[in-house]
Amino acid sequence: MPDASAVRWLCRVYSVLLYAYPRAFRLQYGGEMTQVFRDRCGYAARRQGRPRLFRFALHTAADWLSTIFQERIAALRELIVADYGRKAARLAHAVWSAGRRPQPRGFVAEWVMTIVIFLFATTTLVQAYVIPTPSMEGSLLVGDHMLVDRVAYANPGSLGSRLLPYRDVQRGDLVAFLYPEDIRQTYVKRVVGIPGDRIRLMDKQVIRNGRRLTEPYTQHIRADADAYRDNFPTRPGFFTTPRGRAMFEQCVRNGQVTVPPGALFVMGDNRDNSSDSRYWGFVPRDYVVGKPLLVYWSYDASTADLEAWSVAHVLDVGRHFFTKTRWERTFLVPRSQNAQEGGVAQ
Repeated sequence: MPDASAVRWLCRVYSVLLYAYPRAFRLQYGGEMTQVFRDRCGYAARRQGRPRLFRFALHTAADWLSTIFQERIAALRELIVADYGRKAARLAHAVWSAGRRPQPRGFVAEWVMTIVIFLFATTTLVQAYVIPTPSMEGSLLVGDHMLVDRVAYANPGSLGSRLLPYRDVQRGDLVAFLYPEDIRQTYVKRVVGIPGDRIRLMDKQVIRNGRRLTEPYTQHIRADADAYRDNFPTRPGFFTTPRGRAMFEQCVRNGQVTVPPGALFVMGDNRDNSSDSRYWGFVPRDYVVGKPLLVYWSYDASTADLEAWSVAHVLDVGRHFFTKTRWERTFLVPRSQNAQEGGVAQ
């Protein structure tokens, strides 16, 4: 059957999406859910053709996202009511109900509640971002529109950390964070060093705590040599920001930089074309926004178009949506991957 490969591909995507559910839930229901999806997907392919199959996949993805939002929202609402809101809710209900007859909640009220919950979910639990620069090429491309899980690295004691098991940032993680030089901007980089790590580069090779790293996710596309970029840290250059210069003064000893407490050393996977901790210093741990969850849409556009979002760019999207959309990257899950430590560097 010509659509059999499409069915298998969608089933693999669906199996990955199931990992957003709790482990206990996956173990109990994951097999059954995958089988139901495979049967329905196969039926759509046989009966309605590829356009309907694609539409079916989009509807399934929307249902999946909706389910994830509803689960986390339900957990959050339960937490708020249990820990903070029980007495206030009872008081508000008593005041609101005084002198009123009990009435079922109407259609408008249901929609208002749905919209409020959706806005809360898309700003508190997940948030959409677009990659505007090539600094992460090899993992993320210019024009990748992705969802960031804002709960993944929630600080201990916060509501987010109580919704899900707490996991601190680790080496190799992809993180979205507020750019330290301008917190109005959000960057995505890979964590190379955590507090206590000693970092240096020699001929583009990262050396952490005296050991050479093998980093399969990186790329080096420029043949020219740059002493500052490729043999960090040497001495600050004219392009080093004030935060970067402070890093040199306070944390560079014996030809290597030591990551201080409460900070991260991050770098782009496109090492020859990345503005990162080599130039503007450490990322405060509190600046971490979340973890890239998935690429929901990837569009072939320039950095200038994505940063400006001009009328011309909007018209371009309208004209070339189907031809410039990178369909193969739809629902791509960005990978966190720690480097392998090799031998001791000289």
